[in-house]
Amino acid sequence: MRALNAVSLAALSGVLVIGASGLAFGHENDHSYDRHPGNTSSSRSLTCDGVHPDESAPVVTRKAIVINAPLVTVWKVQTDVENWPAWQPNVTSLVKDTPGALRPGSVFRWATEGLDITSTVKEVEHDTCLAWGGPAQGINAIHVWTFTPVKGGVLVRTEESWTGAPVVANTAVLQKALDNSLQNWVNNLKRTSESHS
Repeated sequence: MRALNAVSLAALSGVLVIGASGLAFGHENDHSYDRHPGNTSSSRSLTCDGVHPDESAPVVTRKAIVINAPLVTVWKVQTDVENWPAWQPNVTSLVKDTPGALRPGSVFRWATEGLDITSTVKEVEHDTCLAWGGPAQGINAIHVWTFTPVKGGVLVRTEESWTGAPVVANTAVLQKALDNSLQNWVNNLKRTSESHS
């Protein structure tokens, strides 16, 4: 498998979940953190209606950031997938096959760094939870986001796990790529949300 950069690998994640329920790790004042498989600081993953990262996956990353913007703004920026190319520099195109707000069964196709990904929404709870999936190039992933109102804004947490033969073959490289990708994502989400509030 050719080496893929961090953003491309995040795009391969296949499943993204945004939620405020099921927080089971870290602390409310965490601003950024990583969790690699060897770190036992938490025994449970973020979850949204039963969808959660694979805790035994060879690659797992967690990040958090406080965004000084209203929840409604942060949620809109993150879930307006058609607008991702405007604030995620490596997302070059995105087309929703299913019009309207994201809902179970919604499909959208997007490209990043020459990779084409198709994602299908599995679950939606407005302002709380969104899940979509679609494995790519042998990588199966689960990605969770949580949005928790805090004083002055929103604590955004994310966790993603990767499994599959390419991950087993290149664990260290893909761990670093996912760490970098998710850090860039939360930084871009913060910058964009705060500029809109």
